[in-house]
Order: sequence, then structure tokens, then C-alpha cells
Amino acid sequence: MTEAPDTIKTTPLHGLHLELKARMVPFAGYDMPVQYPLGILKEHQHTREKAGLFDVSHMGQVRLTGDDPAAALETLIPGDIKGLAPGRMRYSLFLNEQGGILDDLMVTNADDHLFLVVNAARKEHDVALLRDQLKGRAEVEYLADLALLALQGPKAAEVMARFVPEAATMKFMSYLPAVFNGIPVVLTRSGYTGEDGYEISCDKADAEPVARALLADPDVEPIGLGARDSLRLEAGLCLYGHDIDETTTPVEAALEWAISKRRRQEGGFPGADIILGQLSDGAPRRRVGIQPEGRQPARELTEIFDADGARIGEVTSGGFGPTANAPVAMGYVDRAHAAPGTPLQLMVRGKPVTARVAAMPFVPQRYYRG
Repeated sequence: MTEAPDTIKTTPLHGLHLELKARMVPFAGYDMPVQYPLGILKEHQHTREKAGLFDVSHMGQVRLTGDDPAAALETLIPGDIKGLAPGRMRYSLFLNEQGGILDDLMVTNADDHLFLVVNAARKEHDVALLRDQLKGRAEVEYLADLALLALQGPKAAEVMARFVPEAATMKFMSYLPAVFNGIPVVLTRSGYTGEDGYEISCDKADAEPVARALLADPDVEPIGLGARDSLRLEAGLCLYGHDIDETTTPVEAALEWAISKRRRQEGGFPGADIILGQLSDGAPRRRVGIQPEGRQPARELTEIFDADGARIGEVTSGGFGPTANAPVAMGYVDRAHAAPGTPLQLMVRGKPVTARVAAMPFVPQRYYRG
């Protein structure tokens, strides 16, 4: 019997979410916790002040092997993977021939293979892309039996070190196979909140024991998708399908830092001519931070106008930033209006709201660099 295409999936921690009285919502084909009884605001604040535990098992985990998987992967992304040191990781982008972003991903050099983490809503697409484009050059293994958790916040290292002492000295964007309470895990010092922290990959059968051990620490609370979104927005981080998609280039998205120096010189990635041209001459539009005046948030699809009333763009992510204690947003505006401090007008619920282009992140990022 085949599964119906609209069947909602669950992560290995689904039963724990229900036990913790999470409010569940459909997200990327999964039944996911949007918040717990603590509430989104307090979950956000707890992550900024102590440590929050997120279930991100809906994300896709992939192993690439072969004679030279780094060279193969570089045909699809603009990052320098051949130069990535063992045990280190890098943010990159799958691109199309127009320079548009098919997905963003994390790539880790795990010594004898590359370990990829891709977005939940794009993982089937990404695995198919890898298998089709890298056929004969790399073996692509979708790791369906793995779970993924994220421990984020200023207390994350202290908490993790109680289980894995060597985790305390890991640098940002590094990788470590380890043993957590007798359970084999792979740690990366990474995350998507702007805070220090870790992502923990383990067998799905071990996800609940790992989660329960971490939640037993008084500094750790379970955190849902609601706070995850407000945390990443304050950190100025993109959400695929909202702030970046197949119609946005890395230069437009202010992600040109993900295009490594060697790749800028050599090219050889999809859409290279378009992207390198934009690096040289500028892109027609730009993702920017937006700071509305007052307390009214500007949500996704809010139209952006210049001081003279001409439409110049649209908000792609927006809400209230609990740590910033103000509404914050991101969106695309014409290049001429992208400089920080540029005055804007937002049409919020039919009423104009004064705003300005703001530098991102909206709150300081606190990654551990050693």
C-alpha cells in the first residue's frame, strides 16, 4: 500500500511534542510544534538568555561519497568545497542557470565524505538534483534514518559540555563525531538563531533519549517554529521560499559572501555569468533590513514605497522582534534605495507606515569563534 501524497509526516520526537503539550501545525509536509505552553515570546527570550532545544528532524540529511565529491558538488554550488578543511562546514546555495537559488544548504567535510543538510520543503528536489547531475561522479545517500536537533543559546555550550566535554572548545562551523550519554552523535557548532549552539545528528531511535537528557537541564526549554522564525529574522537570516527562491540571485539576496574567492575567479557554477556580472555591476534589487517606526509589524507581502510614493519593493519576512523590542522586517528594494538609513513607506493594513532601511542583523550575532 502506497502512502497518499497528502499524508502528513511526523518526526521521531512527535510523541514527545504531544507529551509537552505543544501546539502542532503542518509545516513542509510535517506535523511540527509551533509553540509550547511557555509561548512564543518567552521561548524566544529563553533562547536568547539561556538555551532552547529545537526539533529540526524534518530537514534533509545527505551523504556524498566518491573519488572527488567536492569537485562534483562544486558544479552545482558557488562555494569552495575543495578547499574546505576536514571537520569544517560551509553555507552554500544550489543555483539554476539563471543564477536563481534552488535551495540553501550546509556542507560539511566529514573526512571521508561530504555531509549536507538541506531544507525540509526542498529535500526531495535537492536529492533528485544531486542524483541526476552528479551521476557517475558521486554517490548520493539520503539519510532517512537520522534525526536532527538544535541546541541554541548562550548556555548551549555549558549544557552540551556536560555530556560531551570536547564540545566546549569546538569552533563555529566545525564538526565532531561524539558520544552523548552512550549514544553516537555528530555535532556541528552551528544553527539558525544568531546564537551560539549546536546541531545534533543521531539515529532517529536515539532522538528522544537525547532530547529528554537535554530538556532535563534547567537551562533548556523546548522551542517551536514560532520562536525559531522570530529568532532567525532578528539575526537577518533568510528563510527559503520567502526571502530567497529560484527568482533571486545570491547578489540580490545579499549572500554574495557565500561565493568563494576562487569560484569568483574560476566560475564553473550554474548562472555564473549572470552572478559574476552582478558582482561587478550590481544587481537591480537588494535584500535589506527594514525598521518600521512605531510598534506595528510589517508582514510578508507588504508593499514598499519610496518617499515620493513610488513602489520599489516588497517585504519578504516581518514581525515583532522581542529582543530588538521593535518590529523588524526584510525585503527587496530597488538598488537605488538599498543604503542603510534610506526612508521608506510601508503599506500596512491599508495605512502608510514610515520606515527606513536598517543594517542587519537586528541583534548581535554571538557565534563562538574560539
